[in-house]
Amino acid sequence: MAKQTRPDKAAQQALVHELVGKIDARPEDYHAYYDLTVLLTAGKDYEQAEALAMKALGKFESQQPAGDLFRYALGNVYYQAEMYDKALPFYQQITDPKLKTDAYMMSGQALMAKRDYQHALVWAITAQEAQPKQADTNLLVADILLALGNNQQASEYYHQAFKIDPQSGKAAFNIGLTAMVLGQPYAKWFEKAEKLDAAYFKAHQQQLSDIEKMLASQSEHKQSNE
Repeated sequence: MAKQTRPDKAAQQALVHELVGKIDARPEDYHAYYDLTVLLTAGKDYEQAEALAMKALGKFESQQPAGDLFRYALGNVYYQAEMYDKALPFYQQITDPKLKTDAYMMSGQALMAKRDYQHALVWAITAQEAQPKQADTNLLVADILLALGNNQQASEYYHQAFKIDPQSGKAAFNIGLTAMVLGQPYAKWFEKAEKLDAAYFKAHQQQLSDIEKMLASQSEHKQSNE
């Protein structure tokens, strides 16, 4: 996926220098161009990453898998820079079977970031159907269904993700969240989520609090109308 870990500045500069040397030594080898694009993107140097990936795409466009690799890299540059409308065409041009599912996933994530949930769901389901036994494809479908308010369907995909990856604190948390909304037992799922991924649990406690308030408000409204 497009998630990047940012290296420290000194380490990044050393790696940039090394990769530039590789490009100078072997200008027809696309790997160093790609590695440098990824590194610049991780360092949030989006303008340089874009320029390099564009140059490499122009140079290697007719060579597969290099052409699609740089389309994917450009999509990721724009995605990380939150320029989702620019990212989408590059993801959607990809034909390489090894990259297609990741491109479907990233298209879904970009559209979700734009709050275009209906179109995001189409791409996410396409990715999930291509790789049904991957936890992340099931999680993405579930997240979009949750955003659409389809709690029952979202719960089913979160359960599927947790079955694939029983160490997923995110899946456990969201099983609990959907269970709470659906009026099902949920406490054990939040306990699991906190044990598996305390950072995720803590980061999403406000979401939990908001759901609790919403349910309490609905209950009060129902009682006042009886």
